Amino acid sequence: MVRSIGADHVIDYAKEDFTDRGETYHVIFDVVGKSPFSNSLKSLKRNGSYLLGNPGISQMVRGRWAGVTSNNRVISGTESAKNEDLILLKGLMESGGIDAVIDRRYTLEQTAEAHKYVEKGHKKGNVIITVGNDTSKMVDGDWNY
Repeated sequence: MVRSIGADHVIDYAKEDFTDRGETYHVIFDVVGKSPFSNSLKSLKRNGSYLLGNPGISQMVRGRWAGVTSNNRVISGTESAKNEDLILLKGLMESGGIDAVIDRRYTLEQTAEAHKYVEKGHKKGNVIITVGNDTSKMVDGDWNY
């Protein structure tokens, strides 16, 4: 799936720890919080960036400390989005420059079920919660567009 949206190189975290390869990277983007924190920092090139899309409190604290004590940046998913960044993202989505990967869709009433699914840590894209009562497009628990 990651290759289909444009990645040149993919490492399956379930099969391999990328930090064991001895390679260094300009950017490490941990979307789900599965990469080993200390080893990831060691795997960054000088002035590299470690992006944490779903950080725990421990990672946020360690990230702030690493940003002070090293030449690398740790950026957590709690950073505030700037309005101009959101406008740029919207434009990229509308023009087809970015494809949204949607794993599953749930109604608002199914929010607890959606959270349980996401917490398992194996989703392959976004999980959508639809607000509203129109479930006419839903077939067997999935949306039919």
